[in-house]
Amino acid sequence: MKRFANRQEAGRALAARLAEQPWHDPLVLGLPRGGVPVAKEIATHLNAELDVVVARKIGAPGHPEYGVGAVTADSEPIYDPRVLRALNLTEEQLGHKADEEREEARRRTALYRGDRPLTIAGRDVILVDDGLATGVTARAALHHIAGHGPGSVTLAVPVAARDAVETFRTPVVALLTPRHFQAVSRWYDSFDQTTDDEVLRALS
Repeated sequence: MKRFANRQEAGRALAARLAEQPWHDPLVLGLPRGGVPVAKEIATHLNAELDVVVARKIGAPGHPEYGVGAVTADSEPIYDPRVLRALNLTEEQLGHKADEEREEARRRTALYRGDRPLTIAGRDVILVDDGLATGVTARAALHHIAGHGPGSVTLAVPVAARDAVETFRTPVVALLTPRHFQAVSRWYDSFDQTTDDEVLRALS
């Protein structure tokens, strides 16, 4: 199965797929940080507005990269009940971590967006990330978007774990759904960490 050279190439390939359908006043929202370079290519190709929605992963104790939940700047946390059961965790045990990540989401939202208004109501919104592993971060972002009355919402990713895709009610556009997913980074030749400066440049 093919890999992507980098997030920009993945974004162009995803944009070509998304351009096959009509969009009403489209708004492309990247999930910082890695989703923003992908979203930038899509917004350029669709001649759409680009912005961000910040969702922060709530990591498993001792394994911060393994997302058991996620939270946005102004929402209650969303958890993956399957993962909680598997790790014998409760939402109450993760409350302090959720509060920390909500504060970080607020800080990053202020950094990336400032006081720029974000109009979602009635628009076709495309939420973009660089890949979908557990899907919990995207789920928190989708919950946030749904509260603002979009016309439609589509989740678009270059690569996704099949079992994660199947858990979404929201339409998902994924170019690759490999049988042996392992990790998002496996499907990119270059997967350097995206910096805050890169996000700000994309948004400018």
